[in-house]
Amino acid sequence: MRSHGPTYIWQASDWPHWRYDLAQLVHQLAEVSHAQGRLMGRLADIGVTLRDQASLATLTNDVVKTSEIEGEHLDTGSVRSSIARRMGVDIGALAPVDRHVEGVVDMVLDATGNCHAALTSERLFGWHAALFPGGYSGLSRIKVGGWRDDAAGAMQVVSGPIGRQRVHYEAPPSEQLVAQCTLFLEWANASAPLPPLIKAGLAHLWLVTLHPFDDGNGRIARAIGDLFLARADASPQRFYSLSAQIQRDRKAYYDILEKTQKGSLDVTAWLAWFLTTLHRAIDEAQHTLDTVLTRTRFWQRWSTATLNERQVKMVNRLLDGFDGKLTSSKWAAIAKCSPDTALRDISDLLVRGLLCKSGAGGRSTSYALNADDDGRSS
Repeated sequence: MRSHGPTYIWQASDWPHWRYDLAQLVHQLAEVSHAQGRLMGRLADIGVTLRDQASLATLTNDVVKTSEIEGEHLDTGSVRSSIARRMGVDIGALAPVDRHVEGVVDMVLDATGNCHAALTSERLFGWHAALFPGGYSGLSRIKVGGWRDDAAGAMQVVSGPIGRQRVHYEAPPSEQLVAQCTLFLEWANASAPLPPLIKAGLAHLWLVTLHPFDDGNGRIARAIGDLFLARADASPQRFYSLSAQIQRDRKAYYDILEKTQKGSLDVTAWLAWFLTTLHRAIDEAQHTLDTVLTRTRFWQRWSTATLNERQVKMVNRLLDGFDGKLTSSKWAAIAKCSPDTALRDISDLLVRGLLCKSGAGGRSTSYALNADDDGRSS
């Protein structure tokens, strides 16, 4: 500890008495609540089947992106299959799922689907064990399903090459964790009057500040935040992904965490960032819903068409928003088929009217889904 004061907020004499200026946040709280209301109102008009599809898309994005924040890349198809099976949503052929994917899905679905259940140490230990089913983080053996013991030294968040590492944060020592985590869980389960969105932001910050596990702290902190957001929405179904938005603003996320953890217990700036990010996540959910509606309308229109698996896969890629222009060579690469097979697939869809040509012709020819006069995919 530096002589002129504590280095980290958990070293402050009044820790963990969080402070924030509600007057500075009240406008943002109102805006976020209004955005939530608009989204939920739109969802109420589309029926159960489409809501399930929207929730499936959101949860898939949430699981994939919360892992990407930590540098892990999960197979989107496997994640989607795992969630669809649990939700009972028919998505056709299911992709293979490995136990690591299953573990992340288990945690996210338990946090949101059982959002009103008490948050306990045993529940957190279960999430942690699900994230690390083999007891390893990479090549390192870690303590799974229990608070860290700092056997390998202080828990630090570092970056940079070995020998020139920069310490961004050091968590409370392990001997404090039982008391610290007990205090957090008591607060989490208390019914004290607190704006629900404020509680979600504080819970996320508090858990990641404690950093109580050898690994997986960020994912668990975000799952806890999602739990409180589900409570705030009064719905276990998720239709927006905070983790996906955090992934888009990853550097800003780590910057505000570091600044907050080295600052005072006045966390107004953190909560303002949290609410801004949440608002963006809800706005992005409107685009996700547009995609779900477009996909559903398309397949309803072409419900009698018999397409092969490659064609279904590529049409769905276009419906999801294909990055760049779709050419026959890209079709062959993505569908894992020969150029001749790709051209036959494309020509068949052109004849049926599902696709149209764009571009100057020849090698620069690309293909897109046809559109109705009213802008809907045909």
